[in-house]
Amino acid sequence: MNYIPVNTPLLDGNEKKYLCECIDSGWISSEGPFVKRFENDMAAYVGRKYGIAVCNGTAALEAAMIALNMEKGSEVILPTFTIISCAQAITKAGLIPVVVDCDSNTWNMDVSQIEEKINERTKAIMVVHIYGLPVDMDPVIRLARKYNLKVIEDAAEMHGQTYKGKACGSFGDISIFSFYPNKHITCGEGGMILTDDKLLAERCRGARNLFFTAQRYRHEEIGSNFRMSNMQAALGCAQLEKLEEHIERKRFIGRKYQEAFSEIGDIKLPVPKTEYAENIYWVFGIVIGDSYHFDAGQMMKRLADEGIGTRSFFYPIHKQPVYIRGGMFGGVSCPNAERIAERGFYLPSGLGIRDEEIDYVINKVTEFFCEWS
Repeated sequence: MNYIPVNTPLLDGNEKKYLCECIDSGWISSEGPFVKRFENDMAAYVGRKYGIAVCNGTAALEAAMIALNMEKGSEVILPTFTIISCAQAITKAGLIPVVVDCDSNTWNMDVSQIEEKINERTKAIMVVHIYGLPVDMDPVIRLARKYNLKVIEDAAEMHGQTYKGKACGSFGDISIFSFYPNKHITCGEGGMILTDDKLLAERCRGARNLFFTAQRYRHEEIGSNFRMSNMQAALGCAQLEKLEEHIERKRFIGRKYQEAFSEIGDIKLPVPKTEYAENIYWVFGIVIGDSYHFDAGQMMKRLADEGIGTRSFFYPIHKQPVYIRGGMFGGVSCPNAERIAERGFYLPSGLGIRDEEIDYVINKVTEFFCEWS
């Protein structure tokens, strides 16, 4: 068996056709027609008024925070169990991240902890849907309305997912997606901001394009070059056409792993379904129980020796050395996130993985747990 990467993208639609159109027309930059088409198609799919395409998901978060233009020193509540891009977008905007722990079952932010973190400096809640299941949004929306807070929705892993039948990416005052190769839709690299607020949309377009004005090289604000190229957008358009098939494939992979590992004792698998959503398995994670005398790193090393790629879980924001050195998060404890960061990892589950590769992964993982139990 050849090496099985943690992610293999699937490019079996109109990707090549649309890329050739870019090349044949000469429109390869951010001025090309696929950019606007992708923005419109993505906004329509999620049910938003405005889409703003950018070069990656991190850029989407940063442009969103610039657009919101919150007073420096304001606080934004977010989960500690997430990628650093979320906190980075907050701190780069001169704001203060305030973290809550994750739920030990779903791995999403524990929404019951949010209200106790709200004070007069709190201006927003950033929700981050994790690994294929959405955050329980109803309590978040109630708190946002009660305290007049903005909701920033990171739906980077949620293409095609819904919460109580409504599309993820439609809940935030401003919402973002990522199109990295391991996502349900990929542009190679890419991101999208969605909103129903015309002013926010205009500010996001400004932030992604250096806040150029009518007098082109005269600037009133500092932005960045976050533009998406026409070639990236062409890939995105082709991928969006196949999204429903991609979701079904991901759920098939997730079910195969769930069924295979359900009899292994003392491991935590993803929640297949909640009262508000069915898992779309962006990744398939496993948290190793305390009865096993090894952690995720050791299991990942063992699987790597057998030609199987894996990846560790997110490292908690409140434990990030770059923030600790800056004097942040002193005394903060989030035991659930700390535990799954140490004992959690995820398996190959890219859209392009072959069925025989899934079976090989299942056999090796089962073998190792049985050997070490």
